[in-house]
Amino acid sequence: MDHLDLAIRFDTAAGDEGEFAGYAALWDERNAHNETVQRGAFRRSLQEHRAVGTRPVMLWSHNPAEIIGVWTEVREDEKGLAVTGKIVTTTVRGREAYDLLKAGALNGLSIGFRARGDKRGPNGIRVLTDIDVREISLVGNPSASRARILSIRNHGRPASAAAFVEACRKARCALAPKGQ
Repeated sequence: MDHLDLAIRFDTAAGDEGEFAGYAALWDERNAHNETVQRGAFRRSLQEHRAVGTRPVMLWSHNPAEIIGVWTEVREDEKGLAVTGKIVTTTVRGREAYDLLKAGALNGLSIGFRARGDKRGPNGIRVLTDIDVREISLVGNPSASRARILSIRNHGRPASAAAFVEACRKARCALAPKGQ
């Protein structure tokens, strides 16, 4: 009788821990400061960041003394300012932020910026047309209610026991000799 011994080990995939994605601003959403962001408002700022090899800083609640990670991608898309970041979990505040994200207790994003262009819209709403984005923070209560973290990386592991069982079944089928 032939035997096949398998060792299964669960590790965090290299570089996965602390990765997440979401929206730091959404087009035309009225925030708590009676402002909206016009589509394309970040274009110039993002071009300037690319030209000098920088990105906005990732802060904890707009505190410049608490850098908690890096933004790996910041771009405009059809919905707003899409961001992907990585929290540095080897720092105390970064570990706290990541634990709060995983628990679902924290999911807000907020931008720190200087307005370079704006206009008045209906009902006195300030429409931001050109924004110099300096930092993007993880916050508990964002000014723009839909500026949220939408996904957190799952360490490259199956998301559930059912997914694990299915992966094992597929591996068994792949290793079994034909006809068995």
